[in-house]
Order: sequence, then structure tokens, then C-alpha cells
Amino acid sequence: MRLIDREEVAARLTYEVAIPIVREAMIALSAGTTRQHLRSIIPLAQGRMFGIMPGAMGETAPFGAKLISVFPDNFAKGVQSHQGVVVLFDPDSGAPVCVVHAGEITAIRTAAASAVATDALARPEASRLTLLGYGEQAATHARAIAKVRALSAIHVWGRDAGRREAFAAKMGAELGLPATAHAEVEAAVAQADIICTLTPSAEPILKGAWVAPGTHLNLVGSSYAGPVEVDSDLVVRARFIADSREGVLRQGAEFLRAKAAGLIGDDHIAAEIGEVLSGKVAGRRSADEITAYKSLGHVVQDLATAWALYSA
Repeated sequence: MRLIDREEVAARLTYEVAIPIVREAMIALSAGTTRQHLRSIIPLAQGRMFGIMPGAMGETAPFGAKLISVFPDNFAKGVQSHQGVVVLFDPDSGAPVCVVHAGEITAIRTAAASAVATDALARPEASRLTLLGYGEQAATHARAIAKVRALSAIHVWGRDAGRREAFAAKMGAELGLPATAHAEVEAAVAQADIICTLTPSAEPILKGAWVAPGTHLNLVGSSYAGPVEVDSDLVVRARFIADSREGVLRQGAEFLRAKAAGLIGDDHIAAEIGEVLSGKVAGRRSADEITAYKSLGHVVQDLATAWALYSA
């Protein structure tokens, strides 16, 4: 059995490679080609979790599972918060053939999925990116979104002043862009064309009143029912695009809170991103429309990117 470690994933799974793979995986998900169960989450102590995500790329295609732990406190130790493995099975023999480092796969494919959504939903001229958060996903999102839009500036918010300043300086230098750290979320998003929410916040950090018409949002930080990064006003105002309808209706925290308040119904999900990508449903309909992509992450993204590394 082959092992693909973190270093090999990082070296070979570039955004130029990952973005088109994830795009096709999301089209296949919405078309019903893939097979998967929603992630099963086992809560652990101190806000930690263990997740199990099984799936198949098709009835006669590669299949497997991701086993992933989420330890948010790892960030303070300089260690990835997501640890685990993606196990790949051969579709012809049914044998397990490869184990891939899941932390690195997750970091890259999640940002690639947001880049796919941004390319489909953000205004063509969108150039000012705001990152709410300064962890690993903030860095990967900046790198990925720079591949689909000509960025002119980056704005960063995070609770710790030293960390947000250091992160802004690092990403600005890496991407060759002006990067500004902000102490307040409202100031960070004031001029944004694209906003990515990338925090473990349990309660809203972003209010709809602060988001300008024409903005595109990637809602990424909350991946299960519970933590909510944006308020219900923003959910109501936005053309809401899901990575998976089933996933959002069961695990999309921001959507579920607005629904529980009686502000929206299930039909507020305008489309899955795969439906937009295939041309089945319109994405952005006007320059002034606010679009929001809810990213929960799905095992078909992991399997497709891992299989590409294994089979190349």
C-alpha cells in the first residue's frame, strides 16, 4: 500500500491542480454521480472532534473514506488542527491501495473549493479580499483565490493583535500585495469585494449590515450544526449557494439558525455550486447581488484530489 505524506501532498497538489479537480467533483456531486454519507462527528473533550467521511466517486469509480480529527488548540502549538488520513480503495479489486495525509488534503481542497465558488459567483472585477481569521485556512484561501481573481489588496481580521499583524505582513509579502490588519470586523470588510469567514467562532462575527451590495462571501469556518460565523440578516440578504443541499439542511449552522428564527425556508438555498458550474442554475444575477457560498466540505473533494495524486 502506498503512503503519500504531508510533504508530497503540499508539493504536488498545487492550486492549479486542485481547483479544476474540485470543480469537476462538485459538478459530479450535484449530478448524482458520486456516492457519499454526510460526515459523522464524534465530540471529544475541549471542543475537539473526530469525523468519519465515507464516499465513492461513482458506482464503478474509486472509493474510500477520510478519518479526521479536529483539535482547534493545535493552532497555538504550530500544528495543523486537522489530522488524519484519506484511505483509497481500488474500484476493480476493492483493495485498499493508498493512504494520504488528510490534514494537507483538507487544507488545500477546502481553499480550492472556495476558489471555485469565487470564480463562479464573485464579480469579474472583484479584487479586494478580506479574510476573517488568520489560521491555516486563511493562508490557503488567500493563495487559492489569488488564482481566480486579480487581487489588489488583502484585509485581515483576527482577535489577537500580534497574530493578525504578523499574518497580514506574511501574506502580503508572499503574494506581493498590500495587506492590512484590522482590529474591528466592520472596518476589515468595509471595502471588500470577497469575504472569507474562517474562524471557529460560536457566535456571529460578521453582520449583514456591514456587507456592501455586490460582495461575494465564502462561509467556511463552521462545518457542523452549532457554531455560527455570520448573522441571520446576512443569510437572508444573500443569494445562498450550498456545496450540498442535504449537507446545509442538516449541518449548515448559519442557514439553520435563520430558518429556526422563521426568516427563511428550505427554498432559500438557490442552488448547489455544482448546479451553477454546470449551467443548470444561475449564480450571480446582478452586479449588486450579495452571493454566499456555504462550504461544509465533502469527501468527494478529498477522494478526487487524493486519487489524482495516487494515479498520476
